[in-house]
Amino acid sequence: MERSFKANENENSSQKYITDAERKQLLSALHCRLFWVGQHIPDYVEFEGKRYPLHNYVWEMIQKENLTSGEKSRIDKCIDIISAKEKEDEKYLEEKPLTEDEAKSLYHETAGLLRAIMDLKEIESGALKESTKRFQEQFISQRVRDAKLWLEFIKNVSK
Repeated sequence: MERSFKANENENSSQKYITDAERKQLLSALHCRLFWVGQHIPDYVEFEGKRYPLHNYVWEMIQKENLTSGEKSRIDKCIDIISAKEKEDEKYLEEKPLTEDEAKSLYHETAGLLRAIMDLKEIESGALKESTKRFQEQFISQRVRDAKLWLEFIKNVSK
């Protein structure tokens, strides 16, 4: 995907180019442990002139109870495509003159791609299903504890 770069003639903050320090901050944020928190998987990813429906694909794979070998193979191919696009985006973020808005947009796109890669790897390995099951068990256990506390509270207030 070809990116356009705007001239830096306007004093509007969205038209100022990012500094090297801001660039380094964005790049290091992509490599933080919890970079994916709050990041949205892009609806589509464009790579080498082709457009792939990413968000729906990840959601579709999450909903599968079991994956066939063909689906696992497609996930691997998808991870390869997304990884190549992510590397391309990160290189843009690292090297090209970008306005603040362009840099933020590119950061969020790249973080969304990284999140998609992480999610697809977890789906393929089964780790996502296991962590979801563990979360649900903890949630149910907490609700039971909360209900017992409420019953105890009502019992004590009624005395």
